[in-house]
Amino acid sequence: MERDEYRTTLESLFGRRRFGLRPGLDVIRALLDAMGNPQRTYPAIHVTGSKGKGSVATIAQSILSEHGVRVGLFTSPHLASYRERIRIDGVPISTQGVVEGVARIDALAERLERTGRLERPPTFFEVTTVLALDRFAREEVGAAVVEVGIGGRLDATNVLFSRVGVITTLELEHTDVLGPTLTAIATEKAGILHPGMTGVVGRLPAEAETVVAAEAARCGVPLWRLGTEVRVGERTLSEEGQTFTVRLPGRTFEDVGMPLLGRFQPENAALALAAVVRFLGSDGRAPDERAVRAGLGAVRWPGRLERVGRRPEVFYDVAHTPESARAVAESLGEIAPLAEPAESSIVFGCLRGKDVDRILDALAPLARTLVVVPVRSERALGVAEVRASAIGRFPRVVLARSAEEGVRLARAATGPDGLVLVVGSDYLIGELVRRGDDRAEPDLSDPGAGERPPLPPPSDAGRRPRRGGR
Repeated sequence: MERDEYRTTLESLFGRRRFGLRPGLDVIRALLDAMGNPQRTYPAIHVTGSKGKGSVATIAQSILSEHGVRVGLFTSPHLASYRERIRIDGVPISTQGVVEGVARIDALAERLERTGRLERPPTFFEVTTVLALDRFAREEVGAAVVEVGIGGRLDATNVLFSRVGVITTLELEHTDVLGPTLTAIATEKAGILHPGMTGVVGRLPAEAETVVAAEAARCGVPLWRLGTEVRVGERTLSEEGQTFTVRLPGRTFEDVGMPLLGRFQPENAALALAAVVRFLGSDGRAPDERAVRAGLGAVRWPGRLERVGRRPEVFYDVAHTPESARAVAESLGEIAPLAEPAESSIVFGCLRGKDVDRILDALAPLARTLVVVPVRSERALGVAEVRASAIGRFPRVVLARSAEEGVRLARAATGPDGLVLVVGSDYLIGELVRRGDDRAEPDLSDPGAGERPPLPPPSDAGRRPRRGGR
């Protein structure tokens, strides 16, 4: 019966995608106010960026948990189960927690609409965000690590009592919503910075860095920057993952190990560690080196250059932009430097609106065989269209009827000196990693499906969302 209730709840949430993306904080503030503002009962680390924000959030949670802090983690999208989005010390919310929490929010939203306190129903992402923030309060977490959905300034998550804001990277993304330039996108991302917090910033393009620095100065937010106050060095690869050194102001962590692969992950780990150090420092606490090492060693983040098979080596990655595809290709060049492209295969599928030509350009040096697979989504790009882009880039292009069949074909086509990379979409990887009851869940990977209105321009009110206090 519980599974039936859970399925019905998810179908109701899935239906909310018809509302699309509705940037703004009025609805979520009204809901949280009516619930007693649960988000004010714990401090947070708030993470935004174009790439790496999920990795940074997950790593920060793991390190904080090892420091004895009960930590709520909110990330999106999910791969196998909606429950992955809301975790406490790494444990997903229960199905009953989803059912009861969503029912409570729905009833509250209906009452607020009847009384005129809400002008519209909450979207999928707003309901999910309220569910997470309320669950964290009910579970009495000592901290929350929260990943932004899209942007930052008007994202539903921008209601937190945040001690630390993290901006990982910035590139052209969601330009229909965030704006057509890096300056516009940086303005939206920098909207998570507020007076009274500290900030940690990754490597940004020059024009984006200027915007972020100006907003931080306006809010009085002291920044630590990757490459300046935060540095990564002495990196070594191994079968178990990689080790590296992180240097922060006044503290160095030498030869820390992490099981995550990819040359980009040490920098994500450095940003996460810097955020934790600043978070603990706001309470006068110093990081414990044993806890830092244990937290990094315990990190698990499926679908991010994840090795899932050997003989041949098989890797899963959710990369779906040219930049992330290039980072994956460079990382595989380190991990498997002797892999022979003539004996290697790529399994690929993606959604409409992706820059398929440039993604395939980045992946083409890895393999001579491309297996094109359908992605289970109403927004999937057809295999015939992907094939058209692949012709001329890959000597051998094969069409498969499903993701599972595509992986089987790729493994069969891969020689002893080759590898298999499955890449192109969270949807694609999610379909392959679902097991058991997770296979019955609706596809909820993209809460912003549907019409996406552009964000309103920043104003004094819009750039200073109301922040909660303890």
